[in-house]
Formats: sequence, structure tokens, C-alpha cells
Amino acid sequence: MKAAAVNAFGGPEVVELLDVETPTAGPGQVRVKVKAAGIQAADCAVRGGWTPPGQTLSFPQKIGNEFAGVVDQVGEGVEGFPAGSEVLGWCVLACHAEYLVVSADQIVEKPASMPWEVAGVLSASGQTAHTALEKLKVGAGDTLLIHAAAGGVGTVAVQLATAYGAKVIGTASPRNHDYLRSLGAVPVAYGDGLADRVRALAPGGITAVLDGAGGEALDVSVGLLKDRDRIGTLVGFDRLEELGVLGIFSQRSTKRLRDLVDRYVRGELRIEVARTFPLERAADAHREVETRHVRGKVAIVVG
Repeated sequence: MKAAAVNAFGGPEVVELLDVETPTAGPGQVRVKVKAAGIQAADCAVRGGWTPPGQTLSFPQKIGNEFAGVVDQVGEGVEGFPAGSEVLGWCVLACHAEYLVVSADQIVEKPASMPWEVAGVLSASGQTAHTALEKLKVGAGDTLLIHAAAGGVGTVAVQLATAYGAKVIGTASPRNHDYLRSLGAVPVAYGDGLADRVRALAPGGITAVLDGAGGEALDVSVGLLKDRDRIGTLVGFDRLEELGVLGIFSQRSTKRLRDLVDRYVRGELRIEVARTFPLERAADAHREVETRHVRGKVAIVVG
């Protein structure tokens, strides 16, 4: 089969369309013919040589952690997902390929109303946002500040927090302010004076922060909120001990994913796909993600 993979670590140019062995489903697994897959900053980091916790990298190294596709082979003991089932889910370091093998407890049924590219990008960022709001205990009466609110995680976090009854203030570049308003957030620009702008928008104070930007945004956050247990970062892991804030790591489950899918079907969750790239242009998808200006997600369309 064809897969977007690397034989050396480096920039986007090391991503190649390679011929690799087609996997076979074992007990408790299904094989999926991939239709679409999401790409995110973590995939770019793997390409550069970062090893996700609990994983081992070897060449040729496949990339990708979320997908949607059609079950074409069913392993022993699997029930509920016969061949032909349309599914979405997660599978670490496997998804930017024509086929993948995944445990049956990492997939859910794809609704007919959900486009393939949306299904392909929902799992990773969606479950991270879902996990983050759970860890930060966001609910009615909260005022939540989200940094990088127009990105993949931010887009979902804004909508979930609003549904939970929280007021959301989201940092983003001015070109994304109308987009954030459409999701239910109050937008605010990055840059000098951010803390004062946030205070003006939240005279009663910020009660929780989800940081997807790091750097200055994280510094501003700890100045706005004394309760460090309610400041979570998706990127500033090297500063957790220094600042005493929470590192947010996605805790994926089919229960969590089904909740997101159900919200989408009910019209309560909007998923923005900024651009799509065919599998053979996976390197360009990496370049797009690394501009750090993506609204929502980028999808790789396989077939």
C-alpha cells in the first residue's frame, strides 16, 4: 500500500509517498481503508524526531493519529463492525496511509451526514478539547480564556464550553475574530496589552484558562488567574514545574468520541476544515500546519 512516511527526520521535505506492507487485522482488530485523516502539530513533531510517550520510532516511519474510513477486514472476536462499516477513530502513527489496522475499541460509527474530511479530523483535537474542559472543570458560571481559539482544539473547546454554560474569551488574529464570534466566543487580539484587554472583557475575572499558544500567552494567563489548577496548557510542557499549571494530555475513549459525534449530528458542534490535500501531497499538508495560521484543521484525503 501507499503511505506518507519518512526515512529520516527533518522538515516537510522528508515526507514521501512510500510503498509499505499492507497490514492484516488480528484478533480484536479491524482493517480500515482510509478515506480521510487529520494532521496536526504533533504529526509535524514526529516528522522532526519527537517520540510520543509509549511509542518507538523506526524507518520507514508512518505518521498520523486520527482517521475515517471503511472497514474492509474484520479480525476474530470483533462484533458490531462488519466489512463495509463506515467508521472514524484514532490510531497512533498509522493514519496517513491507504490502510490501517486498529483495535475495535478505538472506533465509532460514522454518521451518514458527516463528510469524510470532517470525520477524519474530529478525533484528535476534539478529544483533546473534551479532556481539557473536564480537567479544568469548566461549567456554568465560568469565564474561560482560550489561547489559539481558532485552531483545531480551540474550535471545539469554544463550542463545548459555551454549551456547558461558560463565557468564552478567545485569543486569535483579527482575521479570525468573526469566526470566533460565530462559534460563541468573545474574540481578543494577541500582542502587547493582552492582559488589559482581557480584564476589560471580563471585569469579574477569568476563572479558567486553556492555553494552546504557549510563550507570552501562558505568561499572561498566570498573571490573570491565581488558581494554577485551572490553567491548562497544550504546548508549554517544559514550564509545568516552573509555573505550577496543568499539562493537558488527551484521554481518548469511544465514550468521549461518541459524545462529540452526537453533538455534531444534533447540530451543536461545527468542525472547520481549512484545507484538504491528497495523500501524495502530505508534505504540503505539513507545511500548511506549520504556518500556525490554520483555522480549524487540515485534512489529508486518501480515497
